[in-house]
Amino acid sequence: MEQRQLGRSSLKVVPLCFGGNVFGWTIDEPASHRILDAFVDQGFNFIDTADVYSHWAPGNSGGESETIIGSWLKGRSDRDKLVIATKVGMEMGPGKKGLAPAYIRASVEDSLRRLQTDYIDLYQSHADDPETPFEDVLATYQDLIDQGKVRAIGASNISAARLRDALDVSARTGLVRYESLQPQYNLFDRAGYESELEPLCLENGIGVITYYSLASGFLSGKYRKPEDAGKSPRGQGVVSKYLNDRGRAILAALDEVAAQLHATPTQVALAWVIARPSVTAPIASATSLEQLEDFVGAAKLGLDRASIDRLDEASRG
Repeated sequence: MEQRQLGRSSLKVVPLCFGGNVFGWTIDEPASHRILDAFVDQGFNFIDTADVYSHWAPGNSGGESETIIGSWLKGRSDRDKLVIATKVGMEMGPGKKGLAPAYIRASVEDSLRRLQTDYIDLYQSHADDPETPFEDVLATYQDLIDQGKVRAIGASNISAARLRDALDVSARTGLVRYESLQPQYNLFDRAGYESELEPLCLENGIGVITYYSLASGFLSGKYRKPEDAGKSPRGQGVVSKYLNDRGRAILAALDEVAAQLHATPTQVALAWVIARPSVTAPIASATSLEQLEDFVGAAKLGLDRASIDRLDEASRG
């Protein structure tokens, strides 16, 4: 399967990343391990999680996803072939958030312990922290890289102006730079990324790994009428946000292209993101082996120009 360089780092990833937010939330540990085994067996190598996953679920405190991935990693002999990404900075409890050097240093040790690994391939700032100077944040990451605990760093939930500031600090000081950006991006949610972040990433060779790549499942075609809101816990929010005239037009285009290519709407929606020149890999989650088949199809589905143009036209606005 094709591998792409992540930014200017040494990391090489297959152009689809598994989103580990579901581990310890909507699927338990045995099911998570089965999914991960199948994912890697199909030739994928890129897994994304965060220390905060899944702090929001009743009874959870955060770290559940990393712990499940760690117990899975412990039983494998191919750690060097996998790219494990996690994040720091979202609130884990009172006083436990942000990118202060002491907090990053404590958090990385917690993540390494939960993941049962000696190093994190991609360590990401989960949210921008305007209270901590980039010089301090990047110097801390530089130390972790020098210690061999982290291979590359990335940013998420950051504005184009702030990302440019961070890159300027790296250029001026010689400190490690953000090699990746994790923005929200899909066929429906386009403007926030395409307007300012995308040109900046292209200009600076920043790798891009997109979250909500299927618009919380809407682009799978699962939610086509208001009554479909009951199909999942997040269904009501999905329907209220996406099920409008533009959303229906996008679904119609996905159906049309999928029929032409003998694919599914999910595969086409992910393949559209994969085909975006600025994108390294979309992130998507699965809770069943059947859903995982769509990942395989998406990674192998090369969209022609006419299909991309049809989807672009339907999703403008």
